[in-house]
Amino acid sequence: MANIQERRDKSGKLISYSIRVHRGRGADGKQLKPWTATFEVSPTWTEKSARKKAEAFAATFEEKCRAGLATDTRQRFDAYCDYVISLKEQRGRKPSTIDRYRELTERIYEEIGHIKLKDLRADHLNTLYSNLSKEGVKKGTERAQAKPELVAYLKEHKISKASLSTLAKIAPSTVAAAIQGKSITMKTAQAITEALGLKLEKIFLIQQGDTTLSAKTVLEYHRLISAVLAQAEKEGLVPFNAAAKATPPSPEKKPPNYFQPETVYAILDAADKEPLKYRAFVYLCVSTGARRGELAGLKWDHIDLDTGIITIEKGLLYSSKRGKYEDSTKTREQRHLKIPQEVVELLKQLRVSQLENRLKRGECWHDSGYVFTRDDGHPMHPQTWTGWMNDFSIRHDLPHINPHSFRHTAASVLIANHIDIVTTSKLLGHASPDTTAKYYSHMIEAAKVAASDTITDVLIRRKA
Repeated sequence: MANIQERRDKSGKLISYSIRVHRGRGADGKQLKPWTATFEVSPTWTEKSARKKAEAFAATFEEKCRAGLATDTRQRFDAYCDYVISLKEQRGRKPSTIDRYRELTERIYEEIGHIKLKDLRADHLNTLYSNLSKEGVKKGTERAQAKPELVAYLKEHKISKASLSTLAKIAPSTVAAAIQGKSITMKTAQAITEALGLKLEKIFLIQQGDTTLSAKTVLEYHRLISAVLAQAEKEGLVPFNAAAKATPPSPEKKPPNYFQPETVYAILDAADKEPLKYRAFVYLCVSTGARRGELAGLKWDHIDLDTGIITIEKGLLYSSKRGKYEDSTKTREQRHLKIPQEVVELLKQLRVSQLENRLKRGECWHDSGYVFTRDDGHPMHPQTWTGWMNDFSIRHDLPHINPHSFRHTAASVLIANHIDIVTTSKLLGHASPDTTAKYYSHMIEAAKVAASDTITDVLIRRKA
């Protein structure tokens, strides 16, 4: 039976009743927190009438609690969101996803964290989305540019780029950009100054940024809030998901960036002029369409140089909280890819070069087993490849290149050559063919048109 307690003001006037319904004990034997509700008393009611109404309310509330339909009148959004994120982490959600959730909560909690779940409405969420889209709302848009003092300090103390990269735990290409006076993020600048034990203002100029969050990013906030409220609805803490009634922005759908064959040929010609390690990475990107982290995390025992089959089962990732870490593929599934003989030969050369370097380094060599390593055998920072490809494209006067553009290119080649959507999906490592169809719908439609034109040319139009 529900427990009913009176609440009176300082003058002794009855103002409300506190209702508690006990939930028993959990699997660990500890008493579970009771369901609670507050029944407000109208000033026009007599105490006898108020008591009867409160008892009737308590009986109905208890029935809802037992049926799993009662709402929690005290739970705040921020506390419950933390619980849901922890629950997802326990259920095996990827570390990168959990880290992103926690980044998003900072801005969410500023605006709606204090609001109780039962009081959260669609207009609260719409206001949040509008505020996120305002000019200057994007955090971390400040940039930094190195002063000449940075180069002077490194020379004076004989600190190499590689050493600074290790000390600051950032990619060598990022260190090189900083030393060259290029604009870098405040986070990177702070990592460098902390590694050197200097004040930020001594070696960097701070540049103020003023940008907005994209609709795609605002939609990330909405999806997290929606997932949290969906869990609350499932647990009977709210009667409905308020996010389902909100109106988040619609992101602009941009077609994937991919290269025409002529551009790929130019990229491969330029890669032939680069050091072996980088050449091999470019050729793998072109021939597999694999993700950057999947190739950065590739190990020699995942490659059969006799058959030319590589197995993609892990990825090498990076986050500011975890540093470099290894994780399963996005879909948690293995996939086996056949690489051309030209790439096999490059990998054989790279293997020999790595073994020679291992002998030279002796005890200083770290046997990590990775294909792409630094000179000491440690795996290369996965973000190195993005910075290197940007510099590579500038050096050779090529269109802007990033690892993912090769993935889109591989998809375009497969679809244009009428490889079925299921096979394309498996080769790219998508969760399902629906994912492939979503991202490459315009390519698929173009391929259908081309196929239709082929039928027309063969069967309808007559050649003179």
